[in-house]
Amino acid sequence: MELAIAQPADFHVHLRQGALSELVVPHVRKGGFSTAYVMPNLKPPITSTDQALAYKAALEKIEPNVEFLMSLYLSPELTPDEIRKAKQAGIVGVKSYPRGVTTNSDGGIESYEAYYPVFEAMQEVDMVLNLHGEIPSDSAHASLFSLFSFNNIHVLNAEPSFLPHLHKIHSTFPRLRIVLEHATTRAAVEAVKACGDTVACTITVHHLELTVDDWAGQSWNFCKPVAKYPDDRQALRDIVKEGHPRFFLGSDSAPHPPHNKSVSTPSCGCAAGIYTSPILLPLTAHVLEAFGALDRLEDFVSTFGRKFYKIPANGNKVLLTRAAHEAIFSIPEEGYTLTDESVIPFWAGRRINWTLSE
Repeated sequence: MELAIAQPADFHVHLRQGALSELVVPHVRKGGFSTAYVMPNLKPPITSTDQALAYKAALEKIEPNVEFLMSLYLSPELTPDEIRKAKQAGIVGVKSYPRGVTTNSDGGIESYEAYYPVFEAMQEVDMVLNLHGEIPSDSAHASLFSLFSFNNIHVLNAEPSFLPHLHKIHSTFPRLRIVLEHATTRAAVEAVKACGDTVACTITVHHLELTVDDWAGQSWNFCKPVAKYPDDRQALRDIVKEGHPRFFLGSDSAPHPPHNKSVSTPSCGCAAGIYTSPILLPLTAHVLEAFGALDRLEDFVSTFGRKFYKIPANGNKVLLTRAAHEAIFSIPEEGYTLTDESVIPFWAGRRINWTLSE
């Protein structure tokens, strides 16, 4: 079997910086994608138009055949005037991280109301607000977060606890395009469905596969937000299978050096993130086929996200082949290496049924 998919687009990817970036940026195209919406949580974070354009130029130098869509990190430095400048420069959106919920989010926000002038400017110029939809669960830092309640908040309920804030922002700025990123719960799916057409949601391929049992004790399957219960996974699968136009792929592919993923100490946990970029389109085809949604593949990886982000495809197709049993593709167990940097992909050593055609 062969499938032709209209120019897939990954609407949530981490491409890092420095030597690690040199290794992982070419993996966007290796995984079947030529459009990538790049997250801004670097060290230091991308908080200005000039920084975003410089980062884009660095990415294009590594891989000139990928369309990199850039974002800014919501922070006190961001002003309405900077939003207007960013829009004119082609910056697509602004990413919000509550402080401390994931990798490189130490500079995240403490109150959304403080950013209402920024949101108003974004609504005016039609930029996208990308929300990491979790409440911080560290009650020891409760005094830092005027926005959030810390009543029994933990990694398993951090996302549902966030959803009232999604509804409040949407009701206050009904024309602002908002994306709830990497949904993991039935509650998140229902919340986005209940919103208007200006609110969408990304789903990762690994959250279509994993549940809590898969990361408990297995650092390679640990990410933020964590995978939840089987019923939550079923809700994600059902909305993809339904073909709801406001739910689409954002891989949240997040590379970390193997020693950060495989090792924890009494004072430091393993890194949060799952790496899927180099196998992304074949992996997504494999996973969707497994739960009867292969006919939704093009919508999920291309059509729906492009329509919401207003990023048209150029007419090119990517070909996928379903391998014969003897030719099933094995994901490299040893991972990928460039000089002193290396990364291990999701499902390393496992076989999948689909490959990219040459």
